[in-house]
Amino acid sequence: QVRLVESGGGLVQAGGSLRLSCAASGSIRSINDMGWYRQAPGKERELVAVISRGGTTNYADSVKGRFTIDNAKNTVSLQMNSLRPEDTAVYTCKMDVLTWSTNRYLERWGQGTLVTVSS
Repeated sequence: QVRLVESGGGLVQAGGSLRLSCAASGSIRSINDMGWYRQAPGKERELVAVISRGGTTNYADSVKGRFTIDNAKNTVSLQMNSLRPEDTAVYTCKMDVLTWSTNRYLERWGQGTLVTVSS
């Protein structure tokens, strides 16, 4: 079984920074796209940032210039700077994972970590 575990969430003051990390473990053959999503109370889940296996990145307009996504072996991180109260949400990582028992990539999700930005 492939498991994604997030870390780094918490409470931070506006203007501060947090770094989220997500590590995948299990019988992993390869990982394609990796991304971070967030969902605020009463809002739809939205894509925050995504990075391809080749390193191509895309960001939501609301976080461009403030957030940076990067990846390493079986991990994806999100550096969040200049945080604003409207960034408050549950952040969840997602990876497209190929295991040794499958022949196509499947989405795997973490359980989410809460980021709260106070003003």
